[in-house]
Amino acid sequence: MLIYSGIADIRIAEATAPPMPNSENLPSSAVAFLPAAEVLFDQLADAVYLIDPESSRIVWGNRKAWESLGLSREDVLDHSVLSLQMDVHGLPQWSEIAKAIRSTDCFRFIGRHRHQKGYELAVEVNTTHFELDGRGYFLSVARDITRRVAQEDSTPRREKQLWFALNEATDGLWDWDVATGVLFFSPQLKRMLGYGPDEMAPVLETWSDNVHPEDAPGVMAVLQEHLQGRRTRYEAEYRIRNRNGHYIWVHDRGRVCEYGPDGQPLRAVGMVQDISTRKQMELQLQALASSDMLTGLANRYQGTTFLKSQTELCQRLGLPLGLAFLDIDNFKAINDVYGHLTGDRVLQEVGRAVKGAVRGADLVCRWGGEEFIVIAPNTTATQMALVAEKVRLAVLNELTGQEPPVTISVGVAAASGPAIDSNALMARADSALYRAKEKGRNRVELAPEE
Repeated sequence: MLIYSGIADIRIAEATAPPMPNSENLPSSAVAFLPAAEVLFDQLADAVYLIDPESSRIVWGNRKAWESLGLSREDVLDHSVLSLQMDVHGLPQWSEIAKAIRSTDCFRFIGRHRHQKGYELAVEVNTTHFELDGRGYFLSVARDITRRVAQEDSTPRREKQLWFALNEATDGLWDWDVATGVLFFSPQLKRMLGYGPDEMAPVLETWSDNVHPEDAPGVMAVLQEHLQGRRTRYEAEYRIRNRNGHYIWVHDRGRVCEYGPDGQPLRAVGMVQDISTRKQMELQLQALASSDMLTGLANRYQGTTFLKSQTELCQRLGLPLGLAFLDIDNFKAINDVYGHLTGDRVLQEVGRAVKGAVRGADLVCRWGGEEFIVIAPNTTATQMALVAEKVRLAVLNELTGQEPPVTISVGVAAASGPAIDSNALMARADSALYRAKEKGRNRVELAPEE
């Protein structure tokens, strides 16, 4: 190449330098250039990486590239951006970053490299893109800024300590100049969302446009109430879209810290924490708390809660409330003869059949054992009897030919308006179920009107 064509020392180095381990993956012109280029690049104080844009794989690195990570020359070539950079997770995020790199002359990213011994190095990475023999490459220059990060802050000692504590305690900080609309996002916050330090326009829409559509109205309402002085602080949990297009759960809180002479808010500051792991656990626990583990239907607790809320609603609006109490016929015999695994399968299939036969507004609940209930708001006794018969036939038809044969008996009751008593309604439906069994099972029995 022209860079070294007139330098005798580098020609000697080219003749004696060992071939690169991954040279088979490079164009011939790159293979010819790299041995001589190593002499120059190995003198640099910064790490230099040649990267395959598609896979993020490292195809070449200078001495600092592997020494700074505690690796050997060969080891660093077995790595990629995904395995060394602690703030890039998965190929989807890398694809977005690669797109951003191609769109600018030099892409800057503040991140953390993973050292072989387990600790992290703060790095500032400047990446350019180029083509050689028709093939694209990224050239990244990574500077270790660990010492600079620890030293650079000219603010007073107390403010420095506070800023450090906030950074360590949260995943990101924001500072909103309400008057001008400028919104500062801390590097940690940008990194949490997968962006570089020069990305994310400092305006409110950069944040608000990425809040999940289902959460946005509530979040904006809370923010406005705080700005208007109706809340002492702003605090919300919501989903926000990261660079990959996926949503993560965050806990966001802040408050106005500066007001104008007219009492209008001028500046607000806050902090954001990634709570995705905790939120997923909460949602799982909520599902377990309100669902029957075997059938996936609402459990007794959820059924009781729903019945109470619908009773109050129908009392207030003067609407009827229907309830069906159903039981699998001869279920004990099924367990005794065919075993509990078969019994569990029967419970699951009956639950699916019942749920598929009712309306979307109705709730199907596994009450316990082989008993289920259907709660149907705005449904008269006659209508409830029709629903129950539809449910009975659904079980009969969908489980026909099963071994053992499966049928259900159903007791139905309804009440209306202020006179509704959920306990009395349950008792009447239970009595009707008992009569259905007495009369031969596999039938629907309607409780008499009160």
